[in-house]
Order: sequence, then C-alpha cells, then structure tokens
Amino acid sequence: MSKKYFSQVPDFQYVSRLPNATISDFITVKNLFKRGKLKEDVAANATLFTKYKIQGDDRPDNVASEVYDDPNLDWLVMVCNNVVNLQSEWPLLQREFDRYLIDKYGSYENLSAIHHYETIEIKNQLGVVLVPEGLTVESNYSITYFDWIDEKEITQTNIVTPITNEEYETKLDDDKRNILLLKPRYLNVVREDMTDIMTYKKGSTEYVSKTLKKAENIKLYS
Repeated sequence: MSKKYFSQVPDFQYVSRLPNATISDFITVKNLFKRGKLKEDVAANATLFTKYKIQGDDRPDNVASEVYDDPNLDWLVMVCNNVVNLQSEWPLLQREFDRYLIDKYGSYENLSAIHHYETIEIKNQLGVVLVPEGLTVESNYSITYFDWIDEKEITQTNIVTPITNEEYETKLDDDKRNILLLKPRYLNVVREDMTDIMTYKKGSTEYVSKTLKKAENIKLYS
C-alpha cells in the first residue's frame, strides 16, 4: 500500500526489548492492527459500487489511478474487495503466473494434462436448460430426460469437455480480475470513515493522543 495510507495509521509505543535497553526505553511502530475498512452500512449497499475488470499486469495503484485519479487510493481498491494478501488474492503478473504453473505442475508438458471435466450446456427442444455449462463431473457423465414433443426418452452422452491444468489455473486467476469498486462520488464518505477508524479515542490507559498509544511498562519477574 502507498506511503500516504501508512501515514494515516496511528502509532503505538511498546517497551523496548533491545539489548542494553532501560526500563524507560520505548520503540514507536505503526499499529497495523488498525486496518482501513468500509463501515458495514457502506459495504452492504451494492448501489455504492461498480464492477471493474483488472487489465493485464495492473496493480491496485494502477487501478486507483485509473478510477480515482489517485494511485494513493490503492488501499481502497484492496479494502473494497477484502484483499489482504496480494500474492494469493490478486491476479499474478504474467511472469509470476508462468513460474507458479511450473512450480506447481513440474513441466510444460504437465500443463496440458487433464485436470477435470466440465459439462457443456444442454437444452431440450423447448429451450429449457437441462444441464448448465461448467459443472464439474466425471468423464463419462450423461443425462437422460423425457422429450415431451417426440414423446420418448433421450439419453445424451459426450456432453463434457476436458479442462487442462493450465486452463483451470488460468480461470482461477482470471476470476480475481472481476472486482467491485466504490463509485468515485462517495470517496469523501470513506475518507471521513477512514479518519475516524484510524483515530484513537480517549478512555484507555494506553491513550496518549489521537495518533499515539503507549503500552504500560510492567516489569516482569522470572
């Protein structure tokens, strides 16, 4: 995430455990437990969001720049889609994807091996879908149904298609490209919520200021 995002994350001071540290020595770090998020009423309102498809090797900052004209809003792109780990929850760069395939399947030859079988769409003569496309089934899957027009029972075979290892992994990665983004006109609402979330409130013994908490220095005895 951008430096601008982390500049909003409040600080936390904890007792130093470094060699030669004294009882009054503290270390200041960013409180990463304070994570930006959408408030429930915003996240639950589908009308505030729009569909977006990630292109090529675009990163969250590229998407934020395209949609919000501000690459520093990369955190919002991630928060809208509950992305915590970019490596596993965001489409891989092409070179990383190629490396991932080889690491997982061992060789280019294994990429063309069959991973599983899926159905093709089957309709009856009235146009009613009997079998939807994309169901995972066995290679010998078939369907038997009664044709009310010809008044006979029909069995259809060869209604599956093989999916290779490469096709399977490509689909999984491509599915990550379909994301939801907050519509630009609601940015101010989220910015205000972000400020509220990242601000410490009085009442805790650790409270120092709106941007700083300090752990109590309790001496430990063995």
